Amino acid sequence: MPDLTPELLTEIRARFAHVETCPFEGERVFFENAGGALTLNSVVETSARLAAIPDNQGRDNGASRALQQMIDDARADMQVFFNTPDRNFFVGESGTELLFRLIRAACLGTPAGRVIGSSLEHPATRSACDRWTEAAGKPYTLVAHDNATGSVSAEAYAAHLTPDTAVATIVHTSPVTGMGVDVAAIARQIRAVAPGCIIIVDGIQHAAHGRLDIASYDIDGYVVSPYKVFSRHGYGLAWTSDRLSALPHDHLTGAPTAPWELGTRDTGAYANFSDVVGYFDWLGAQLTDSDDRRARIVAAGEAIHAQEARLAQELALIAVKADLTEELDRLEGHVAAARQLLAETGPVGRKFDFLTQEFNREANTLCSKAQAGDLTAIGLEMKVVIDQMREQVQNVE
Repeated sequence: MPDLTPELLTEIRARFAHVETCPFEGERVFFENAGGALTLNSVVETSARLAAIPDNQGRDNGASRALQQMIDDARADMQVFFNTPDRNFFVGESGTELLFRLIRAACLGTPAGRVIGSSLEHPATRSACDRWTEAAGKPYTLVAHDNATGSVSAEAYAAHLTPDTAVATIVHTSPVTGMGVDVAAIARQIRAVAPGCIIIVDGIQHAAHGRLDIASYDIDGYVVSPYKVFSRHGYGLAWTSDRLSALPHDHLTGAPTAPWELGTRDTGAYANFSDVVGYFDWLGAQLTDSDDRRARIVAAGEAIHAQEARLAQELALIAVKADLTEELDRLEGHVAAARQLLAETGPVGRKFDFLTQEFNREANTLCSKAQAGDLTAIGLEMKVVIDQMREQVQNVE
């Protein structure tokens, strides 16, 4: 996989809004992994353009047909992006709202049985399961995650599975630990014990940072919040299997195929996700010569993942370099040694001279590692005091 060159990174930055500045605070670097991502300029432009159109889909006019075509095209884009077996996508108010709707349908529409999730789950999933398992009279089990890995394993799920497990939820990447979960492995364990279980996955934190291949997971629902994958706030996106869609759920009476959408669809939301897919396609084309669109999207995802891994590694190295624990421990030891020398009755001048050299060495290290002006000032003040002490030591036998 080719690296993202400085020239390509410049092109990437040019495709996003507010890369270096905030309209409210001025200059800044946006770095809030759990809260969102930068927004593509194309998303901003598409949102503004479609917000001005007064027409609805489903009418017999050219504008309505054009809007419906945008939705159809977006669903085709989503199928390639997520690698799903069909185009059963719909948008809602938010990822949280969609998780509530899917979990409600699963809990209320399945036969008597158990519901299982994990302690890694986002409050959206936990809250929905708390609410609808109680309403459905289904026991709810939380599988404990591993604190050492920050994840939850298929084996941990397996220990709690029973044939009457009716609904299972999985978080693809934890918003707290940042660690991914092997959805396919957990789903295999679930299917081996409870083949008909409805499996719903929270992919909200995963979509922009991990690999997506829904066809390989054998699941029934997948939800993302597009604002975390370079789109905008104000909508969520869900995919559902035919099995989940066949369960009773809220829809307009008489509507063909009992769709999940309620009321007029937000064409802009669908079109905005096409912008996201288009960005991944463009980026992948800079990294591979493949003519296959899915291959280009996968290449882009791999490059983003690799770039984030390098960034995390660099941050870890900076953190190690900035760690002053050892220096402070040694300084504490030097202070204790100085006090011991002061308590002695014999000649200590030579020993004190050597000790001031050690003090000076630690002060130099503190200054070199300092990442803040206040810490640098403390290090320089220490050096002044150490130099004064060294002058006094010369008069000690």
